[in-house]
Amino acid sequence: MEGSYKFKLMSISFFLFLFLSAYVSPAIARKNRIVPLSSHNKTSSSSSSGLQTYIVRLQRSSSTASSSKDEDDWVEWYKSFLPADTVTTNEEGKSTTSSRLVHAYKKVVTGFAARLTEAELAQIKEKDEFLHAFPDRLLPLQTTHTSDFLGLHRGTAGFWSDSNYGKGVIIGVLDTGILPDHPSFGDAGMPPPPSKWKGVCEFNAPSCNNKLIGARNFVKGRAAAMEASDDGLALLGPYDHDGHGTHTASTAAGAFVENANVAGQANGTASGMAPLAHVAIYKVCDDKCADSDILAGLDAAVSDGVDILSLSLGGSSIEFYNDATAIGTFGAIENGIFVSCAAGNDGPSWKTLSNEAPWMLTVGASTTDRSIRSTVQLGSGVDFVGESLVQPSNYASPKLPLIYPGFAGSSGSALCLNGSLRGLDVKGMIVLCDEGEISRVAKGWIVKSAGGAGMIIASAKSSGYILRDDVHVLPTSHVSYSDGLTIKSYINGTTSPTASISFEGTVLGTSPAPMVAGFSSRGPNQADPSILKPDIIGPGVNILAAWPFQVEATNNVASSTFNIISGTSMSTPHLSGIAALLKSSHPAWSPAMIKSAMMTTAYLNANHGDFIPDQAMKRADFFATGAGHVNASRANNPGLVYDIASDDYIAYLCGIPYTSAQVSTIVGRRVTCSGIAPINGTNLNYPSFVVFLSATNGYTASVSRTVTYVGAGSRNYTVQVAYPAGTSSVTVKPTTLSFTKVDEKAEYTVTFFGRVSSGSASSSTSYSEGYLTWSSDDESTDVNSPIMVAIR
Repeated sequence: MEGSYKFKLMSISFFLFLFLSAYVSPAIARKNRIVPLSSHNKTSSSSSSGLQTYIVRLQRSSSTASSSKDEDDWVEWYKSFLPADTVTTNEEGKSTTSSRLVHAYKKVVTGFAARLTEAELAQIKEKDEFLHAFPDRLLPLQTTHTSDFLGLHRGTAGFWSDSNYGKGVIIGVLDTGILPDHPSFGDAGMPPPPSKWKGVCEFNAPSCNNKLIGARNFVKGRAAAMEASDDGLALLGPYDHDGHGTHTASTAAGAFVENANVAGQANGTASGMAPLAHVAIYKVCDDKCADSDILAGLDAAVSDGVDILSLSLGGSSIEFYNDATAIGTFGAIENGIFVSCAAGNDGPSWKTLSNEAPWMLTVGASTTDRSIRSTVQLGSGVDFVGESLVQPSNYASPKLPLIYPGFAGSSGSALCLNGSLRGLDVKGMIVLCDEGEISRVAKGWIVKSAGGAGMIIASAKSSGYILRDDVHVLPTSHVSYSDGLTIKSYINGTTSPTASISFEGTVLGTSPAPMVAGFSSRGPNQADPSILKPDIIGPGVNILAAWPFQVEATNNVASSTFNIISGTSMSTPHLSGIAALLKSSHPAWSPAMIKSAMMTTAYLNANHGDFIPDQAMKRADFFATGAGHVNASRANNPGLVYDIASDDYIAYLCGIPYTSAQVSTIVGRRVTCSGIAPINGTNLNYPSFVVFLSATNGYTASVSRTVTYVGAGSRNYTVQVAYPAGTSSVTVKPTTLSFTKVDEKAEYTVTFFGRVSSGSASSSTSYSEGYLTWSSDDESTDVNSPIMVAIR
């Protein structure tokens, strides 16, 4: 089977062409990359004719459209807003019709995507049904051990068995497609899809089955990924030509696969978080993801009947009414569908988040307690623990000369960029390279081609102590930023520096874990600072999951159909899968209840007993962790949850404040904010708190929340508060909540009193953290909420 899909996806000659044309191996570099979240986004390119893809929002009226219309009626109505189709005839007399319509939406939004000139768009804006339009954006994409790390154990009592491994739940994954015949998507032991399923499979039979129940391709208007196999047939449709979609889908709901490993390491049984859940893939990305395609995928997924949506993609912060993902996912939650989205890969800087809307679960990335260890020993006898996925067997490294090109080479030498080692004699040496600019594996190709015998990669300062497992092409160890500085100091102060590299294989139980990844994007939330984001963190560093290509073998290590990569793209499907388990265990819970259950049961301490650290080994703040690290088993019995109805979100949008037209654009129907009592973000019934204290409000603020009891029997809950710095006191009324039956609700109010500054008002905002906990009288449940107080 390995050979069959190896040749389906990419021929050996194509790999050879890539290698020869680019000098380093892009195949390896691409397959082992962190897919970064770009700091800025591009709109889709305009053609020479001035055409630009726009997403146009319309409002229904009784005389134009209704939800009962069939597909042809919707398309015809949308086409009535557009210029006529263009018909061209070639020299052979064959006619081709070119339509301006790119996508016709009907479920999560009313509207369409179309290629228009500015003048044509202006004419559409004059129509009574027109609501809003914005240009299409191109957004970037953003396990053998993680199930154990999260407390999910096969064949034993616990959350997995209690939730029946997610059986009957459908997870829709919006990504780069999928490799349908990967063993992670085998359907042994899977029941048929639920009767509500309305989706289709665009693969030829029998690629879809009871595990992979649907697959659709929405990549249009751009160069769709197409590779030619040896038999000359072009592979179209939802096939994954990148790897990202196959990896994320298997992380969420991959089947159990024995003896999964990469390059012989991290060996074990791979599975997704919800191994008996169904998967539907919606291909909305190639190397980038267009807003119009994402919206089409969301529209189809809601119509098809998915329960969970997983989106490992996103762009920079933007107003919700111009954000196709925010608009489409609002339509999803109104249909009872839970949505998990990536926080982004632009950390550790503040204000770098993607996917900030409160109806989404926004997921940051953390490490696990697994290391694939390679150790550097300097000639001085000092050891530095690092990582490398390739572990050469029977390798005994002698002490070799050690060089750092940054001390002697040209510009770029410290980074070991292409051509930067020319003129330096590194033959037979171990070369120290700084992380950055190109992939870590590509640096190895450059060092190897220059005659280097080994490589040490020093993390960038932004990565700190976060190390990566890569399929290196020569003996390598990736060490921390701090260790890199020490090694450089040794090289600079020693006449004949030497080092050796040894390999220790896969090590479990490392500490501290989890840590927040340096690349994981941070708050504050720019779209609305009153909502704490990210919501939660989960495993996203060195994650093993299914892969559609052979990971290139080096040093006589066998190839594999799995790969280890990192990113918030990897943490997101972990939470999507856990949400599927909760949906299976609690089918009546709303999306907000599922989200609350995960957030209020999350933990903030790592396995070394102290707070979860960030990449610099400092305590990670709530702008990095949100509510904390997901605790899958505890989430199944949260005791109390914070529920939010769609009408509450509408009142919240009016309270941002957005105009009635802007709110109508998001929710897909006419809204008049003047007739709605607005809710600001601080008072939205969210499981976390962001409170603003200033001279304007006398350094005092009160917020209210309503909790719903989801436990069994009668329970009393008593409150405890850890005061944020900068507050003189925090009061909660009432201090005890009593419940006698499931679904019973109770309201409480929290009042924050700040320390009044004797000086002049500050022009900057300082943040301090606290915690509010409701503890049950039988000590079985703690319901935790992080507090972030902003003082100005």
